[in-house]
Amino acid sequence: MTAQTVAEPKTYATALDSPTRFHHLLSAEWIKLWSLRSTYWVLGIGPLAVIGINVNSALSNADRLAHQPELPPAPPPGRPELPQMLFDPLASAFVDPAWQLLMIIAGSVGALAVFGEYTSGLIRTTFAAVPARRAVMTAKVAVMATVMLVLGTVTAGASFGVTQAILQDHHGMSIGDPGALRAVAASALLAPLCALVGMALGALIRHAAGTVVAVVGVLLLLPTLFMGETYRWVKEIGNAMPLTAWRALVQNPGRDYSVDKYPVSVTEGWIVFGAWSLVAAAVAVAVVHHRDV
Repeated sequence: MTAQTVAEPKTYATALDSPTRFHHLLSAEWIKLWSLRSTYWVLGIGPLAVIGINVNSALSNADRLAHQPELPPAPPPGRPELPQMLFDPLASAFVDPAWQLLMIIAGSVGALAVFGEYTSGLIRTTFAAVPARRAVMTAKVAVMATVMLVLGTVTAGASFGVTQAILQDHHGMSIGDPGALRAVAASALLAPLCALVGMALGALIRHAAGTVVAVVGVLLLLPTLFMGETYRWVKEIGNAMPLTAWRALVQNPGRDYSVDKYPVSVTEGWIVFGAWSLVAAAVAVAVVHHRDV
């Protein structure tokens, strides 16, 4: 009987150390995310609002273009300013305010996934059950990034498909046209990027109002402080912001008439996306390990 008593703890310890444990953490974080009623509302209504803004833009442009003469495809000699007047169908799928709304939604949901557990006290129970804080946060990051990637892909794909169908009589684009797939991919990846930034800020601030304000400030307000081109270093800081990088990635290469003195290249845009995502995930994982609950 003594041998059986000793054997049982050994079997339990082995089960805890098994490779399937991280799978259990992923399942737990998945349940936590969808146990909140607000998750369904935000992730359901938010993308519809984003798509609706883009569709409204496409409908307005289609109505306007139907009642005006079509502009020539190339500028006449001595009129280099005319291409700036040409209609860009890709812009209707990626209207700035719509995707700024998606950034706020994704960042806020990511932040809520972290500070929500701290404000409710659930984080104490979580860490008591699983002392490996880094593993818990890594699972949370993985679940959030996956959910937001799916959300961003559906939103970007639907926005592009519906708007270009509306504009099919006005040079609407297909996914195979230059710049189209890149714009859809960048918009899809914008959602997980902003969610990870929200998680990092939530882990640092751990306060609901403060974190949401910080999400809006970092993702939307901070880039506006570095828009000037008088000093190159100011503009380069602005170019390193996710919003600026996204704008560069969704530009139509056939209608790129930017007059920026220090523009963001496509390669630089992807680097910004990757760097922000990796740093935000690392901060979220590291902070919970070094700070007490």
